Amino acid sequence: MPRILPSASPNRNSSKANRVQASQLRIIGGQWRSRRLPIAEVVGLRPTPDRVRETLFNWLQPVVAGARCLDLFAGSGALGFEALSREAAEVVFVEQDLRAFKQLQANAACLGVSQASLVHADAFSYLQGETRGFDVIFIDPPFRQALPEHALRALIAQQLIKSETLIYLEHEVEYQLDLSHWNLKIYRQTKAGQVMSFLLKKV
Repeated sequence: MPRILPSASPNRNSSKANRVQASQLRIIGGQWRSRRLPIAEVVGLRPTPDRVRETLFNWLQPVVAGARCLDLFAGSGALGFEALSREAAEVVFVEQDLRAFKQLQANAACLGVSQASLVHADAFSYLQGETRGFDVIFIDPPFRQALPEHALRALIAQQLIKSETLIYLEHEVEYQLDLSHWNLKIYRQTKAGQVMSFLLKKV
C-alpha cells in the first residue's frame, strides 16, 4: 500500500485553468499500459496530454527505472503514475487540493503500488522539510502564477537537485524563465498548443 505522509495546511489555489477536464487519464506505457484511472473533478485540473507524456517518457526511458521521482504539483498524478508504471523505485506525489489528493490515494490503492508516497500539502511547505535528492523531478504547476521560478528556487535552496537529476518543466508559452540563474540548461524541449515542455539538467 502507498505511504501517506502527514498533511500540511494548503495555502494556494490548486486550479490549473478555469475548466474541469475529462474524468479519466490513460497510462501510456509500462506494466499498466492502457490502464485508465479516474480523475477528480477539480476545476482546472489539467493532466499532461498523452502525446506529451509519450514524448517525455521516451526522453526518460534510460533513467526512469529505479529512479526516485518527485511529482511536485501532482494533480491527477499522470506523470507520477506513468513513472511507476515504468518501474520507478519511488514517486513522491505532492498535492494540496483535498479532492485531487483523495483520488490519488484511491488510484494508488487500485494499482496496488507500494512505491508511492502521498503528501497532502502545499508544494513549498513540503519542499522546506525534504532533505533527500531526486533523480527525476516533475514540475507541472498551475499556470500564470510564476510558480516554475519559485519551485526551482526552493528545490535548489534545499539541495534536492543532484548532478544527474532531470527536471521536467511545463508552463504556458508566454512565460519567460532565465535558467542561467539556477545553473540549468535545456536538455530537450517540445511544444503542444499553448504549452511549452522542457527537460532540464545542471550545466
